[in-house]
Amino acid sequence: MRHLLAGVALLTVGATCAAAQDTATVPPALASAYERLDAAWAEAPLGFTAATFVSGDVTGYGQYTPRADAVFAAGEPLVVYAEPVGFGHAATDDGFRVALAADYEILNPSGQVLASQSGFAELGARARVKIREFHTTLRFAFEGLRPGDYRLVTRLRDTASDKTGSFVLPFTVKAAAQAN
Repeated sequence: MRHLLAGVALLTVGATCAAAQDTATVPPALASAYERLDAAWAEAPLGFTAATFVSGDVTGYGQYTPRADAVFAAGEPLVVYAEPVGFGHAATDDGFRVALAADYEILNPSGQVLASQSGFAELGARARVKIREFHTTLRFAFEGLRPGDYRLVTRLRDTASDKTGSFVLPFTVKAAAQAN
């Protein structure tokens, strides 16, 4: 079945600046909280505050509609919204850069890999400050999946910190309606 599957992933990324602030103008208690957040963020593994199939357009960070179910018609695109956390920040000449590489696998119920691709997308953002609110929208189009249950494994690799995180979204491809 591996040769029958063709995967396409399109992506959008976004970032807003809820970030580590210049503490020179921040009240001392808040500056201390930012310092503790920076330390916890650096020590944390790459994780996700959200990872879900979505319906409709994603218009920004946290601005999405979760899909009511994970049942798809054959050939229907799978659209995934994710919010990674704990990623690294690489220094640049004018601030910082977030850089993540995305991989995926499609697994059947027994765990057999039906399709996979490493580095199918490069995700990133640049800002003058260390951003914390970062999201991505991944769109997958798979041909040749028969009706049944599957798992989409999405893995992000952080090139700024060498951290890796993944999430698994179970989904079902439904059989086509029979004409009478």
